[in-house]
Amino acid sequence: MKPSEVRMRALRAAFPHTIPIFAGFCFLGITYGIYMNVSGFSFVYPMLMALTIFGGSLEFVAVTMLLGTFAPLQTLIMTLMIQARHLFYGIAMLDKYKGLGWKRYYLIFGMCDESFSINYTAQVPQGVDRGWFMFFVTLLNQAYWVLGATLGGLLGSLISFNTEGLDFVMTAMFVVIFLDQWLKEKKHYTALIGIGASVACRLLFTADNFMVPTMICILVFLTFLRKPIEKAGGLL
Repeated sequence: MKPSEVRMRALRAAFPHTIPIFAGFCFLGITYGIYMNVSGFSFVYPMLMALTIFGGSLEFVAVTMLLGTFAPLQTLIMTLMIQARHLFYGIAMLDKYKGLGWKRYYLIFGMCDESFSINYTAQVPQGVDRGWFMFFVTLLNQAYWVLGATLGGLLGSLISFNTEGLDFVMTAMFVVIFLDQWLKEKKHYTALIGIGASVACRLLFTADNFMVPTMICILVFLTFLRKPIEKAGGLL
């Protein structure tokens, strides 16, 4: 079979798995692009950030970082805390990425929650190259996000109505993610750890400085209590 035929077969097999991601990423990406535009950035910023960062939650938070004071250390720590879950994703994918050559470098870079879920659980059809299948899942998902973010940045400049308060979309997004996780958990240990750490750090630190300590506390608690929580059925 020709290499081009191998790639096309893998693309055709991967595409149906990414259709639900297309709907979610385009909508959320457009929202992110508009948010960036009304915050004072041209469409180039969300487009390039979607290409290079490709971390939805982090990209929303990055808007505040770009508009805030210069704090490289806090930015680094915040980035590590927000994306720390990818460490566990990477460990889980070590065996699956073996022997994939240059493709594994892009798979490592482009691994997001959705791509990890598909590539880890999907049954690759017989006769389809596993490496190219995972590659196209990851590539398509990133393309959807870049498309949505770019469209949002372009549409933001055309919006004529009052966009005051649109920045609340980030808060709303995290509330929805929290509620979705709450409903999925058999028991709510991880959610309660997050709430407890947030409240405690908010009381101990100021409103401007509590986020990083909160993320550190959550990461420490979940790392050391992971096995007991899983055994109790509180972490899926």
